[in-house]
Amino acid sequence: MGAFEAISTFMERGGPVLYGIGVVTFVMWAMIVERYIYYYFFHKQACQKAIQEWSSRKEHSSWHAHKIRSRLVSDIRLQCSAGLVLISGLVALCPLLGLLGTVTGMMEVFDVMAITGSSNPRAMAGGVSKSTIPTMSGMVAALSGIYFRIRLNNKASEEVKHFADQLGLAD
Repeated sequence: MGAFEAISTFMERGGPVLYGIGVVTFVMWAMIVERYIYYYFFHKQACQKAIQEWSSRKEHSSWHAHKIRSRLVSDIRLQCSAGLVLISGLVALCPLLGLLGTVTGMMEVFDVMAITGSSNPRAMAGGVSKSTIPTMSGMVAALSGIYFRIRLNNKASEEVKHFADQLGLAD
């Protein structure tokens, strides 16, 4: 029960924006995991199906054949890059939500100062933690997502290039 209590205390200190950062981070990581599952379990099947379609053609050098090859490569590119733009958007959203937490936390600090009429550090401590914890959380979530977003973009490019190389143009 100690870990649950620690997480609960952390979430309370961070304020309501921290829940939003948590949801965005969860969705981002679910999409990252989905992309890795696709690459390790489904990508080879999709490539083999496209290669079989290309191999079943009798000729590979006409204008029509080049267009079919382009479509096959484009289909694989779409499958490889599915969701990567959304992952990039979620990575960019994390620090922005952290900044929102900073602003709301500082508003709480200013409210305390206005109500008490002084700058009592004990009274302002809750607002200060609500302004720094979401900022840190948003940055940590974004940094973890950036690394895997770059790896997934590179993986998609490599897989599409590898697939395109497997399709021959001439008989």
